[in-house]
Amino acid sequence: MLLRVTTAVLVVLLVLLQWRLWGSEDGFRGVAQLQGQVERQQQENRELTERNRRLEAEVADLRQGFSALEERARSDLGLIGADESFYIFAGPAATTATPAAPAR
Repeated sequence: MLLRVTTAVLVVLLVLLQWRLWGSEDGFRGVAQLQGQVERQQQENRELTERNRRLEAEVADLRQGFSALEERARSDLGLIGADESFYIFAGPAATTATPAAPAR
């Protein structure tokens, strides 16, 4: 009788421990979730590292000379030099007249 009770208690303990290992938040499922979070954070860190590298290169270019600053002003602000001419070329759609709406 004592052997059956001991066996039953041990089986119940084994089932509880297995449930905790496989099903609880601090078991394998929790570890898998944490690994996913770590991978996402590592990817974000790689992207931010690349962004920082590009920004550092841009700062170095701006510190080195006037040409990088001029290029930035041209691309971002649309500025032109004092000895340059600015032309706007209109496409065929801009030169055709649109018909007036009929009067009612």
